[in-house]
Amino acid sequence: MFAFLAFLFLIVLLYRFINPPTTYYIYSESRRLGGVEREWVPIEEIAPVMLRSVVAAEDANFCRHWGFDMTEIRRALEAGGRRGASTISQQVVKNVYLWQGRSWPRKALEAVITPMVEAIWGKRRILEVYLNVAEFGEGVFGIKAAAKEAFGVMPDKLTPRQAARLAAVLPNPKRRSARKPSAALRKRAARIMEGAATIRADGRAACFED
Repeated sequence: MFAFLAFLFLIVLLYRFINPPTTYYIYSESRRLGGVEREWVPIEEIAPVMLRSVVAAEDANFCRHWGFDMTEIRRALEAGGRRGASTISQQVVKNVYLWQGRSWPRKALEAVITPMVEAIWGKRRILEVYLNVAEFGEGVFGIKAAAKEAFGVMPDKLTPRQAARLAAVLPNPKRRSARKPSAALRKRAARIMEGAATIRADGRAACFED
């Protein structure tokens, strides 16, 4: 057990300094599609409003938890599992180190690795990795490919509206489009814009802002 925990610590420490070259899901999608669009971009070259938008959309209490949002977990249990409760940190762990699905072994590993990532990487690094491995569309991974594909701009030039639309596709990137948003996506993006402004004003973006 000690050797196993030491191994987990080392692979978490490795990606604190080295960018993950790929993930299991990106690799499998690349094989299925014959290639994917993806290019790593450092967090300094991503518009700050994109960081706030993805936090507002996926994990509004990102700066206030240690990897698990217990309030959201309780709400998910009360809803009978009809709503998700995964934090951005958990999603990063699942995408970078684990596999898709809801098996107990995967959940157990996620529970062990997530606090390590929180402690070793820090919030800003977690967001950087998340935005570079997240799927934004069919064969489109990472914020750089997404910004170019949807709006023809680099990620540091994203406007609040564009950032909100990209964040709005994340729960279901294969069925949603930031470039051709449906009425429902436009409404969700509008809520995300408001949320991004709110978390900036009330301090919930402090842990990853410069």
